[in-house]
Amino acid sequence: MTDAGSDQAEEHADVVLCPDGPMLLRGKAVVQDEDGVRHHTTRPVSAVCRCGRSASAPWCDGTHKLLRG
Repeated sequence: MTDAGSDQAEEHADVVLCPDGPMLLRGKAVVQDEDGVRHHTTRPVSAVCRCGRSASAPWCDGTHKLLRG
């Protein structure tokens, strides 16, 4: 006998950390920002800012490329 909920696999996003760049999320995910606001992914692959300078936080807008050097 199996539990009724066990037939449904939990979905988890795949996470890829890009060197000197964003964190890529593949699949459905929820990102909670520093203010506690929850942001749901809406694309097959979403880029999350890791430099802290994006104007569209929590999503990456490419600002990290300007910070190199």
